[in-house]
Amino acid sequence: MTETLQTPPLVIASSPAPGVALLTIDRPARRNALNLAVKQELGAALAALEQDASVRVVIITGAGGYFVAGTDIAEMATMTPTDHTLLATDAVFHQLRRSSKPLIAAVEGYALGGGCELALACDLIVAGAGARFGQPEIRVGIMPGAGATQRLVRTMGKYQALRLMLTGEPIAAPDALAAGMVSEVVADGAALARATALAVTIAAMPPLAVRAIREVVHMGQDLPLDSALLLERKAFQLLFDSGDQREGMQAFLEKRSPQFQGS
Repeated sequence: MTETLQTPPLVIASSPAPGVALLTIDRPARRNALNLAVKQELGAALAALEQDASVRVVIITGAGGYFVAGTDIAEMATMTPTDHTLLATDAVFHQLRRSSKPLIAAVEGYALGGGCELALACDLIVAGAGARFGQPEIRVGIMPGAGATQRLVRTMGKYQALRLMLTGEPIAAPDALAAGMVSEVVADGAALARATALAVTIAAMPPLAVRAIREVVHMGQDLPLDSALLLERKAFQLLFDSGDQREGMQAFLEKRSPQFQGS
């Protein structure tokens, strides 16, 4: 009988705190480069967490001192346009955009190319001081294809975004913070701990309000201001029909900690 060897998982799921899920991309020999197998495992893990009501926040990080050094060029080099379509090479980024749960990227080392786009697809980015972000696709004859041309412009403005994408030069974490590209910069090695602390704080917040804030921010950023403000006002008013609104305000008046139920 031939023994079947089990392939170690490339994405490891764990729970560092109640209500918090952690997805660790574990391909350190290639600095966690995104190949199709990694993307498929990450997509499957995200789909499972989407159905888990106990999970309120998801953290994404990389093993071995790196976030994601890019998309795997060795795998991409011979791909055709048809291959990208049939293999749905951007499917995991669609899943990230559709996530109903807050996503936090904990970045150490490199977040380049598809790795930078993976971080940009999250709601918050916590970076170690030595982390580097960049879109070097132009240096191998292509361009970003998983959101950077749109997200960077919306995040840091046209002039900074085009500098990154047209030169392929990376940006250091402190500079990324100054440009509004990341949420926080912490000491090297501390990104995951800080991301977990943020996740615990968010997980304790009323789930309906968390979802409403994310939806209004994501949908409103591309609307005219008057339309976006109307969207915000409607979402604000709807929360006054929730049990969490009543509990939160009553707890405030009674000077006690609220117990949010997500209803």
